[in-house]
Amino acid sequence: MSRYNSYIGYFKKTYGERLQKVVVDAGFTCPNRDGLAGTGGCTYCDNAAFHPGYSTAGIPIHEQIDEGIKFHRVRYRKAEKFLAYFQPYSNTYAPLDRLRSVYEEALSHPLVAGIVIGTRPDCVDAEKLDYLASLAGRGHIVIIEYGIESCYDRTLRRINRGHTFADAVRAVEMTASRGLTQGAHFIFGLPGESTEDMLAYAPIINKLPLHSVKFHQLQIVRGTAMEREFASCPSDFVTFTLDGYLDFIADLLERLRPDLYIERFAGEVPPRFVNSTPWGLIRNTELIRLLEQRLEARNTFQGRLYQPSAPISPGK
Repeated sequence: MSRYNSYIGYFKKTYGERLQKVVVDAGFTCPNRDGLAGTGGCTYCDNAAFHPGYSTAGIPIHEQIDEGIKFHRVRYRKAEKFLAYFQPYSNTYAPLDRLRSVYEEALSHPLVAGIVIGTRPDCVDAEKLDYLASLAGRGHIVIIEYGIESCYDRTLRRINRGHTFADAVRAVEMTASRGLTQGAHFIFGLPGESTEDMLAYAPIINKLPLHSVKFHQLQIVRGTAMEREFASCPSDFVTFTLDGYLDFIADLLERLRPDLYIERFAGEVPPRFVNSTPWGLIRNTELIRLLEQRLEARNTFQGRLYQPSAPISPGK
């Protein structure tokens, strides 16, 4: 019995095979870095901490894809088709002509079945979404991943996101109206949020027209503003033990709608980027195994406590 809705299962059911993401760096930035919506970027972020070595801005898109395929075929030998994953920074934060150029270069690679676009809710508009819908209409896989991170505006201000939760609702609803596949990222453990605050994400997420979600535990990356804030105000942060996080995710899963696909339960930052590794060097495959054991021990599953909720009510 599967106790949660796996994103890998979604791909196999929808496309009949595993599709492996290959990260592409097209050299974009973010509006909270260049001054449009702020400077300094998100307080927790160092893009190098989740940026694979084979992907480097300035190298032609096809070359990055070729290197990424070589890298992943060592680990995923059965992968035959790939998704170009525009991951670093905000990958719709550019004029449409530039977006069209980089996306279509990626789609012209013979082993690329589609594109996954990581971006911010304040970096899309009707023109860009219409273009992405046209790509999907031509038979390409097009998936948008929005970094929402928190459902509370007070948190978004504190971490210097430069957008509101209302911006996220607007972007997700505009995307859904065009029939595009979309997911969202959320971070657990951001400053000022209690465990109860985080569990309260569930009914809000349930009302968003999302296909999938990624969950990350906050990891304090060296040299970031978040590292300095954590050092000065550690009591403002919920720091999960591994055991506590497994129970928290189980509690959250029980409250999420059962048709929502879960792509990730936790993030992995290379040890050299953090001052401590309180969970040891656990990989996501092991975390999933432990979570499945926890769900079985509790005899629970995704959606067990799900109830259709009131209209979306962003936190303040």
